[in-house]
Amino acid sequence: MKVVVEDVIRQLDELSVNMVVGGADAPETLQALAAIEKTASEAGRVPAADAAAELKARATGAARTSQEAFEQVITAGIENLRKALEKAEPAASLMSNAIAQDPELIGDFVNEAGEHLATIEAQILILERDPTAHDPLHAAFRGFHTIKGLAGFLDLGDIRAVSHEVETLLDRARNLELVLTPFIIDVVLESADYLRRAIVWMQAGLNGTAGEAPAFDALLERVRAVLEGKHEAAPVAEAEPKAAMETVKAVESAKPEGEVASSLRVDAGKLDYMMDMVGELVIAQSLITHNPEIGGLESGPLQRNLQQLGRITAEVQRVAMSMRMTPVSTLFSRMNRLVRDLTRKNGKKVRLDLIGEDTELDKTIIEQLADPLMHMVRNSLDHGLETPEERIASGKPAEGKLVLSASHQASNILIEITDDGRGLNTEKILKKARERGLVAEGQNLSDHEIFFLIFEPGFSTADVVTDVSGRGVGMDVVRRQIMGLRGRIDIQSARGRGTTFLLRLPLTLAIIDGLIVGVGAERYIMPINSVREMLRPTAEMIFTMEGRAEMAMVRGEQLPIVRLDKRFRIAGARQNPCEALFVVVEAQGRRFCLLVDEMLGKQEVVIKNLGETFRQISGISGGAILGDGRVGLILDVNGVFRETVNA
Repeated sequence: MKVVVEDVIRQLDELSVNMVVGGADAPETLQALAAIEKTASEAGRVPAADAAAELKARATGAARTSQEAFEQVITAGIENLRKALEKAEPAASLMSNAIAQDPELIGDFVNEAGEHLATIEAQILILERDPTAHDPLHAAFRGFHTIKGLAGFLDLGDIRAVSHEVETLLDRARNLELVLTPFIIDVVLESADYLRRAIVWMQAGLNGTAGEAPAFDALLERVRAVLEGKHEAAPVAEAEPKAAMETVKAVESAKPEGEVASSLRVDAGKLDYMMDMVGELVIAQSLITHNPEIGGLESGPLQRNLQQLGRITAEVQRVAMSMRMTPVSTLFSRMNRLVRDLTRKNGKKVRLDLIGEDTELDKTIIEQLADPLMHMVRNSLDHGLETPEERIASGKPAEGKLVLSASHQASNILIEITDDGRGLNTEKILKKARERGLVAEGQNLSDHEIFFLIFEPGFSTADVVTDVSGRGVGMDVVRRQIMGLRGRIDIQSARGRGTTFLLRLPLTLAIIDGLIVGVGAERYIMPINSVREMLRPTAEMIFTMEGRAEMAMVRGEQLPIVRLDKRFRIAGARQNPCEALFVVVEAQGRRFCLLVDEMLGKQEVVIKNLGETFRQISGISGGAILGDGRVGLILDVNGVFRETVNA
């Protein structure tokens, strides 16, 4: 508001002189009135814009009478315009009115503007590495231009004002009138950040929880300072690059437009409901197919119809799942900005490489994965990668390397975060763990087990707490959130060569591939991605430790034995392990043996929530309806492991 008022008051002073000296029809007068109208309307000051238009009309009429009448109209009109500015409705109120009048249209704007801002940020970061790249510059310009147009249509004054000024700045860069220095890149990114905050504020308004609108006056002053040639903004003097750019621009108007894929926005709640109904369809199809009465009918046409039903159901399920799939590029692209900001802060040189950005993952998982991935990238930048001086001293290039990659692996997705930094210091980790009582003196741990100590709550090897890391909460958050997504983490590290974190996640949270096992009369479903092997134990494999803990020697490794019948108090289970089965599973970097009666088969099941009453049962993550109509409980092997350790 302050910037707008100052601008218009300055223009009013020029207007009063021009009107008295030159009259209402003078070009200078008309230009001043038009400038006031434009400034007021672009900033969302509707009363001021209306007052300027009224002043123009009345002054034009008064000029045809007497000079005294003309000056009276000018004096009164300018006073009204000043009052209109003082009482001008702030942009926050205008946005609130827009939300109240057409929340559906505002919701569409929020979604579309968010997509444009994601594109803008990615393109600006490319420009920071190569300021001469014209394609990213054009893409960023188009993004701000589109947001400006949409905001103007919806009377979102502050958003329109910021977008307009940055659009002008980028247009000058396109015309080679400005060099995109690091300072200007900072200003553009700050503008994108403001627009993102404003959009989040509008989204909160749609939900009825909006607070105070984000301020933009100081930002607008910085953008205008760049446009006025202040700070680090500098014009380009070379003629040859400008001529080359004009040639490139001419080629870009000459390119034919390709076909535009049609799309339709669908509310996420509707997709969730559709997924539930598809799940019910899959269950119904399975019940029909496995019904013993139908299975006993020797009817060729009926069996063919059942097979056709199975194929159609599977295809519907596949399509429904694909509608919620989103490329991980939407997640990876956010890390570009994080790396850029942190390296500028800590003085490290890091190149971020993104691999497999087109790999698709369920939208819900991508949203919940953003926070853990951010913590892991920050950890690599702060702890893993060395300073340029340290790297040179150890014979490495001054610039470190951080790689984010995604790929499909069977029914899972594998995400890797790899750096070529120091690697994990096992001696330092073990020392800290013993100081905190996490590891007893004399207890021997493998490197792999030591690595996983970094996920303990409050654990940190940092000597100094910074605003980036050192409090020991980040990696604990990572483990809990990955476990909540039914995923698992693995670590590979070599001293002086770097560290890789591997995240294995299901493609969707709605459906899992599971092994169905029997314990007594009960049925349990074990997620296949947790299972390492199944075997029939022999007496020689089984022993007790300290007279109480049952252990099994599997391929040279001592593994704890967990009896599911004791864990869940099930009657009628087999007590002799040699008559039962071991299912070797992995949780939190450690393996153990689950003792079950039998393996009943493999099935893709639709996960059902057990409700609030049973949500807190440790070791159970949900339920599913099996092919015979019975309910099977889905095991949470991490929860089973925790109970075993704490027992």
